[in-house]
Amino acid sequence: MIGDDPKEAPAPVPAPPPIEVAKPRIGPGFYIVVAVLLLALDQIVKAWARGALVPGEKIAVPWPGVFEITLTYNHGIAFGLFQGAGILFAPIALGITVGTTWYVFRHPHEARLTHFAMGMLASGAIGNLIDRVWLGKVTDMFWLRIIDFPVFNIADACITVSAVLLGIRWIFEHKPHGRRATPPEPGS
Repeated sequence: MIGDDPKEAPAPVPAPPPIEVAKPRIGPGFYIVVAVLLLALDQIVKAWARGALVPGEKIAVPWPGVFEITLTYNHGIAFGLFQGAGILFAPIALGITVGTTWYVFRHPHEARLTHFAMGMLASGAIGNLIDRVWLGKVTDMFWLRIIDFPVFNIADACITVSAVLLGIRWIFEHKPHGRRATPPEPGS
């Protein structure tokens, strides 16, 4: 009978599957730290501006004639657009925050730059949302006087910089990796 012979070798034991080392999950934690720190900085600077200045007051620091501090309030959205309708954009701010959070948790292995930009975007959206809900207007204080750029705040800067970072990332991620050779025509 087969299998009764003690000289037969035992069936080989299959090798265990290789152990895969997962990339560290930097995304969600890094995103949260960036968002919370930048949100805190935004709110601290806005509180300082409201307490130290009166609307329209200008301080010629840090760079007189070029970049100065002045307290203004914006009842619209970025750069003074849609005056009086700022609160109508609250759902957009909430959507941005939910969307960035969802993305980071669904894609924890994305590049650190992506999670940084998403944290900036969320902090900017929440920072201005807090002002809109709490004050009915957004506190702005940074003025690029040299070009008379609209007065902005840290939240605005976070939104703008994150959009640029994500745009650059998207461009390089979707850049073609070389030209394909066109196949020769049949019969040539």
